[in-house]
Amino acid sequence: MTTPFWHALPGDVAIAELQSDRASGLTTQEAAQRLRQYGANRLTPPKKRGPLMRFLLQFHNVLIYVLLGAAAVTAGLGHWVDCGVILGVVIINALIGFIQEGKAEKSLEAIRAMLSPSATVLRDGRRQEIDATMLVPGDIVLLASGDKVPADLRLIEVRNLRIEEAALTGESEPVEKSVAPVAVNAPLGDRKGMGFSGTLVVFGQGKGIVVATGDATEMGRIGRMLADVASVETPLMRQMAGFGRWLTVGILVLAALVLVFGMLVHQQPAGEMFLAAVGLAVAAIPEGLPAIMTITLAVGVQRMAARHAIIRRMPAVETLGAVTTICSDKTGTLTQNEMTVQRLITAERRIEVSGIGYAPHGGFQLDGREAPLEELPELADIARVALLCNDARLIAENDAWRIEGDPTEGALLVLAAKAGLDMRVMGAMLPRIDVIPFESEHRFMATLHHDHAGHVFAFVKGAPEVVLQMCAKQRVAGSDLPLDLAFWQHRVESLAAEGFRVLALAAAPMQRGQRELSFADVEAGLTLLALAALVDPPREEAIRAVATCRSAGIRVKMITGDHAITASAIARKMGFQHTERAMTGSDIEALDDAALQRAVAETDVFARASPEHKLRLVAALQANGEVAAMTGDGVNDAPALKRADVGIAMGKKGTEAAKEAAAMVLADDNFASIAAAVEEGRTVYDNLRKAVVFVLPTSFGQAAMVAVAVLAGATLPITPVQILWVNMVTAVTLSLAIAFERPEPGLMARPPRNPREGLINGFMLWRIVFVTMLMVATSYGLFLWELSRGMTLEFARTAAVNMLVAGQIVYLFNCRRLFAPALRRDGLPANPVILKAIVLLLVLQFAVTHVPLKQALFGTADLNAETWLRVFIGSLAIFCAVEAEKFVWRRRAAQ
Repeated sequence: MTTPFWHALPGDVAIAELQSDRASGLTTQEAAQRLRQYGANRLTPPKKRGPLMRFLLQFHNVLIYVLLGAAAVTAGLGHWVDCGVILGVVIINALIGFIQEGKAEKSLEAIRAMLSPSATVLRDGRRQEIDATMLVPGDIVLLASGDKVPADLRLIEVRNLRIEEAALTGESEPVEKSVAPVAVNAPLGDRKGMGFSGTLVVFGQGKGIVVATGDATEMGRIGRMLADVASVETPLMRQMAGFGRWLTVGILVLAALVLVFGMLVHQQPAGEMFLAAVGLAVAAIPEGLPAIMTITLAVGVQRMAARHAIIRRMPAVETLGAVTTICSDKTGTLTQNEMTVQRLITAERRIEVSGIGYAPHGGFQLDGREAPLEELPELADIARVALLCNDARLIAENDAWRIEGDPTEGALLVLAAKAGLDMRVMGAMLPRIDVIPFESEHRFMATLHHDHAGHVFAFVKGAPEVVLQMCAKQRVAGSDLPLDLAFWQHRVESLAAEGFRVLALAAAPMQRGQRELSFADVEAGLTLLALAALVDPPREEAIRAVATCRSAGIRVKMITGDHAITASAIARKMGFQHTERAMTGSDIEALDDAALQRAVAETDVFARASPEHKLRLVAALQANGEVAAMTGDGVNDAPALKRADVGIAMGKKGTEAAKEAAAMVLADDNFASIAAAVEEGRTVYDNLRKAVVFVLPTSFGQAAMVAVAVLAGATLPITPVQILWVNMVTAVTLSLAIAFERPEPGLMARPPRNPREGLINGFMLWRIVFVTMLMVATSYGLFLWELSRGMTLEFARTAAVNMLVAGQIVYLFNCRRLFAPALRRDGLPANPVILKAIVLLLVLQFAVTHVPLKQALFGTADLNAETWLRVFIGSLAIFCAVEAEKFVWRRRAAQ
């Protein structure tokens, strides 16, 4: 093979280049030799890491190292139960990551499954069916309706051949094929003389010569791109990595300072100070935080599933909340993927057609008002031509409607049904006698019909520039008047500029008794009835979703393989911001990366985009600091879906390759579900931050109590085993309740959060420090109070532990809203999990305080009623102090 530009070569030249024969194909011997040279027609499987290595890499995370260190410390202290709990959290997280990564690697396998299993070829002059993996360049392949194209072909013969290429190019309707060469730089969707591996023949027949197999095909090229695309680290993963490093360094530095200070200043034994430092480290490590984050994400997954968004990779839940730009495919995502006649232009007036999709429900409007059929007498002849000059079928299945045949013809059937015509009745009244089928050479279809009175009619539909030349008259008020060609040409241009696909409908009486239809019968003298304007209409709910995204500060961009005019027209109807100009694939290729980064910030519509273009656009957005979500349904979308921060595939009409490459799948193929998923994602991130703000003051408070005691040379107010108890018992009760918090009011009116911002911002750091001081003051203060009035060390420590727990219970209510008052009208019913968690915690804490076996394990003692009252007063003081602090913040924000 000497050229990759097969689409630019005439068919005979391609045959000569590949040393094949149009009539007989290759010989068996030549095919065998080429199979050895080029290899089997299959995609090369990617290199994979072994299962063991994939599992071990799940532990390569700073916070995981901290937890492993905590497990080692607890094991060294002999607390095997605590050690087992921590290790269990680590292993569960690793298993989840291992399983999800394994699923992600199925994306290439899904692409390989799209290749045709068999092919019909000419070899040794005979028609043969062979395994598609045995195809080689130079093979002559025969195509028929329903076939999957088995390799990349240069078409050499076509008869009404139309191929569905949406999965590869994003083209919204089947592509009408021809044998004519096109320009070398023609976009993939405009290469009419090519058939691409994995696409589907929906109509007609054809013959082509194999020009590429396996990895050399367009499908194989996408597979290689997908293998080369690295998955993007989510904002949460980046933030957690930074937080883990910061936390690790802080804990180690503080523990070391305590160790050195105790030994040098208070002359304490090294062994005792080492245990104190270990106690401080154990106190500061939030052992339950990874479990809390995992469960918060899991709750988000469940909520999104209820709203038709299926999450395949758990971190995508949180990433959705940070999305600043959504790059959406057009066909089937923003639109119905069902061609619809929306307008009829007659010589007298413009008739709007209501109802979208293939469901035959809708009506007709004149000047913005509903018009009954009695006001539209011309509609009968128009609908008759639309119904009878047609080879498609409209089928009802389980309250849903679908089309068998060409989508454009299906749209005309729906138009006829809206006009009250029935296919069976009209077929009996005007049976078809003969037909001139649609072919790319003449670009029209004509049918011959007779009624039972002996009258004969020809009905014609086709490209307006062709049909207009065949017409001499136009229908006006029931009469045939001379054709006003300039009027109709202007209407065609106007409709095309609005993004419509335009068909002309015409008719003419034929001679009585005529049984055959020839080109000469219809090439002149027809009467033009109307122009039909068709479009794949936008989803109404998607229009609302785009508006919701814009109000949430999220830009929506359309990246499609369709034509620029069509894409811009749909974008205007959807309410996109910048629709004045659509960039095409050739425009993108002309820009370097820096210029593309500038252009992508100012453009919202990108048309005739190839897989490489989509990848570059996503990368340009990310280079601009955007968090990009990418929607798609085709194989051509898979690399960009993997590269995006959140890849979103269509569940109904999406290919398996797209679903496997994506992080999220829309079960209802509805763009509106993305807005719902973004709301859930923002809620998840809010809850994650609330969990961090809730957990850290307890951990830091315990560490601060240990540090204060060491610095003062005093007795530790809380033991390491008591520290672990408080951390774990509050983590599995109170902390998890935050995961079930509902969205805060006005959530979707906020702008997207800054993805560069850390997990803990300045306000959160202040809140953590403030509450840590409150926890230390109340717990350590109560410890010292009980000692001062002669209570035992165990009693004083038990009081301190219970003060910590009670402080966390009331602080949980503070954390339900970081700024808003805790005592609101929505109250507890909005999150009933809180009450259950508190009841469970009180039972556990009562057992630790008053059950003898637990007292022996944790070094606790029975508390009297007076001390319990002090615990209650101290916790109430914490609650009031945090609410007062919130009030101050709200006042400052209002000024």
